[in-house]
Amino acid sequence: MINVEIREEHASDYEAVRAVLLNAFESSDEADLVERIRSSQFYIPELSLVAVHKKKIVGHILFSEIEIQSSKTTSKSLALAPVSVVQQLQRNGIGAKLIMNGLEKATDLGFDSVILLGHSDYYPRFGFEPASTWEIKPPFDVPSENFMGIELVPKGLDKKKGIVQYPSVWQL
Repeated sequence: MINVEIREEHASDYEAVRAVLLNAFESSDEADLVERIRSSQFYIPELSLVAVHKKKIVGHILFSEIEIQSSKTTSKSLALAPVSVVQQLQRNGIGAKLIMNGLEKATDLGFDSVILLGHSDYYPRFGFEPASTWEIKPPFDVPSENFMGIELVPKGLDKKKGIVQYPSVWQL
């Protein structure tokens, strides 16, 4: 595992974070999403974290507010997206460290749950389970094993049945 420092992102990091996102993903979609979320009411600065290795930003993770709606209730939760690490340092535990630090920070800030769309062979190691476990559905068609949630506190998702509503800033 590579030694990295995890810290909150600062405005002076934005350009370096965009470079990480562009390096880690095949398109600019994720980098553009981060910029749209940053400029929205759903952005939580304390939950935008960077991984620093040798004084250089090499990874980033963002949690932002979402809602889960049923015909009777609307509940708040967090979305984890995206998590990125520069390609040359992937598979060195940096993403895992970002995720674990982010989940801990979200818990400390009083959030009770996180939802994500991701690889079913990666996220369960952090405690994520299919969101269908709690009768939570995505607003789009994806395999149920890839749409996951985690309770940051006991019963954090128990009363949040319904469909996840991503804010309009998530739309391209």
